[in-house]
Amino acid sequence: MKLLALTKYDKLGASSRLRTFQFVPGLEARGIAVEIAPLFDDSYLEALYEGRRPRATALAALARRFGQRAAMRRTDLVWIEKEILPWMPWVVEQALLPRDVPYVCDYDDAVFHNYDLHRSGLVRRLLGHKLDRLMAGAALVVAGNDYLAARARTAGAVRVGVVPTVVDTGRYATRNAGPAGTPLNVGWIGSPSTWDAYMRPRLDMFAASAARHGARLLAVGASPTEHPRLDIRPWSEANEVAQIQQMDIGLMPLSDTPWARGKCGYKLIQYMACGLPVIASPVGVNTEIVEHGVNGFLASSDAEWQEALDRLLTDPALRRAMGAAGRRKVEQRYSLQVWTPRLADMLHQTAKEGRG
Repeated sequence: MKLLALTKYDKLGASSRLRTFQFVPGLEARGIAVEIAPLFDDSYLEALYEGRRPRATALAALARRFGQRAAMRRTDLVWIEKEILPWMPWVVEQALLPRDVPYVCDYDDAVFHNYDLHRSGLVRRLLGHKLDRLMAGAALVVAGNDYLAARARTAGAVRVGVVPTVVDTGRYATRNAGPAGTPLNVGWIGSPSTWDAYMRPRLDMFAASAARHGARLLAVGASPTEHPRLDIRPWSEANEVAQIQQMDIGLMPLSDTPWARGKCGYKLIQYMACGLPVIASPVGVNTEIVEHGVNGFLASSDAEWQEALDRLLTDPALRRAMGAAGRRKVEQRYSLQVWTPRLADMLHQTAKEGRG
């Protein structure tokens, strides 16, 4: 069976790397030959990270996608990450879709809110239902959580499967505790935009809680921020596991918004895979990943966050027990090893049955 994957990014893009690229070896071992056709190459993301507007690269990506139409018609199944062309109306998307080849849509974020919740009425009118139409015509919609799956079902998708964003547990090893008396690290990993949205507004509170116990804040991938108790490290795929292994507690604050409800809790899964206890906002899939009092704590108010931090920073046995529980849960429910055969079965069935 041949699968053409129309990803949004090359391997530098987290969503493409985690939702498509990491599955490729396992899918190919199960009889699925995968060809990946990114919309944007790594140079596009590198330009964005450097604060440049890569217009020429964007135009090249547009031409590249139109040039992939022939490949879409030579495959058995097309995998579409989110949409074929962002910010293009449905009529363009529809013109690119293969008429006689079934397609799968994959969502790990509430990208439909780019359009249906846009401040511009014109955008809402032109694009607000674009992704609903795309999902309705799919032979399968793969959703990273129940919030995204519910939107697909409301849109009229004929078949919906929930596949979480997972980690390779062979790559993510549990951390080794530092020597007794070593200052603890309260950690966070993410992007500059999520740091600014969710961590920066709470930074003083987290820092004060850490300071009471002689701990520090360790942030990987954060935007430049000056704070005496904050250590910011750059993110890289090669070093992300080692950076998490230097943490003692993992944080994932969120605001309760439609966008946040669509998130897949990936950083929680990363922390837990490394044997860290976690503290998270009770928003969306976080309430499924975190079992309150078992592998971490759910916290809404500042007082709840501080109480959870105080308990974990003062109780090494609790940290160890919660970290071990988290690792077990990842191995059982959020690992690449568990989900690759399941995804392969979904794809084989979809290619065989089409839209049904």
